[in-house]
Amino acid sequence: MTSSRKNKTLYIDKEAASALELLKDGLLSPVTSLMNLKEYADVLNTGLINGQTFPFPFILAPSGKMNANVLKSVNIDEEINIILEDKLFAILIVEEVFHIDPSDRIKQIYGTDDLSHPGVKATMTRLGSLAVSGEYTLINKSKSTNKKQIDDAKKLIGAKHTTSLVMAANPLHRAHERLIRQTLDSTDLLVIFLLKPYSDSNLKYEIRKESLEFFINNFLTKNHVVIVPLENSYIFAGYNEIIIDAIVASNYGCDRLTIGINHAGLGMFYDSNANKSIVDKVIGHDIEITVVSEYVYCDKCTTLVSKSTCPHGQHHQISYHADSILELLELGLLPPTILIRKEISAFILSKIFPNRFKNLEKLYYDILPVEGLLEVHTEKDFYLELMKLYQTTSLT
Repeated sequence: MTSSRKNKTLYIDKEAASALELLKDGLLSPVTSLMNLKEYADVLNTGLINGQTFPFPFILAPSGKMNANVLKSVNIDEEINIILEDKLFAILIVEEVFHIDPSDRIKQIYGTDDLSHPGVKATMTRLGSLAVSGEYTLINKSKSTNKKQIDDAKKLIGAKHTTSLVMAANPLHRAHERLIRQTLDSTDLLVIFLLKPYSDSNLKYEIRKESLEFFINNFLTKNHVVIVPLENSYIFAGYNEIIIDAIVASNYGCDRLTIGINHAGLGMFYDSNANKSIVDKVIGHDIEITVVSEYVYCDKCTTLVSKSTCPHGQHHQISYHADSILELLELGLLPPTILIRKEISAFILSKIFPNRFKNLEKLYYDILPVEGLLEVHTEKDFYLELMKLYQTTSLT
């Protein structure tokens, strides 16, 4: 290997780096390398690699004039540096450089190239018209312990079946909890792939993870759930998301994947006198995909129910839309406990609005029942006690 200081340089972003790391960790099998032009065309035409489903060609085509000039000038077997955030991320030995149509690439991922689609617009800006294939070596990569964590959990309980859920939990609400419980009823070990986005929009990953850990540690049997971060890069976007989820879950050692029927990527259609979905396009992967009904709260049943089994109409049902629940929290409002567990609401509000109250102790003792003892209280404590007042019914 020649000196990396003399090599030509490509610049990539975190999303591209995440995809390259997934590939090196063996989590995108049957894909094992960056695709050349022939492999690109084969996958584009068949959607298969060695008889196994892969929804689109796996390529590296970074945007920008500097990257384009480098790719136009490189030779076969030449080493080039791949830089991420001003640091050497990988060294690649060039096999081939070839042209792609960015618009076609976008359609392969999202099913559309309409720039009004937020994912399309974001991906288009980071995609170039020249792709490079070749073997690459990651530099200073920290070894992931996620696979070992799952394997250790399997051994601890002697798990025969391992089921996966992919969720943002943004925020974790009651329907998420019901889905987790129902999935655990039919499996030994549950792996929750918690999506980790590249922007700071909405709730930070650490807040969502801690909320999920609180629920698992306090309301589920121990040692049966594992949380694994899943960086939510562009390859998981669009109508192929479920296929990529299934491939990654399978490579992590899961033999089942559970998804909701209202999942945006499910895409039900009618073919050969039968209802089908994108799930039917998953070929050659040893994973069972289960589609579960949407959960709602029915004011007639007075409990959380499956929408497919509740006989009462939509006018009696409360749906669980995470974005609307999050909007309440972002406005500083405590959502009703019918939507989200009060301990989780209190935790999230204390993180979104730190040091919100001018004199928390005075407010606490002025409006809440206390035993007369002077104690230090947190904002989370205050929200929890305030929720109890909301739930008082004697004057309502």
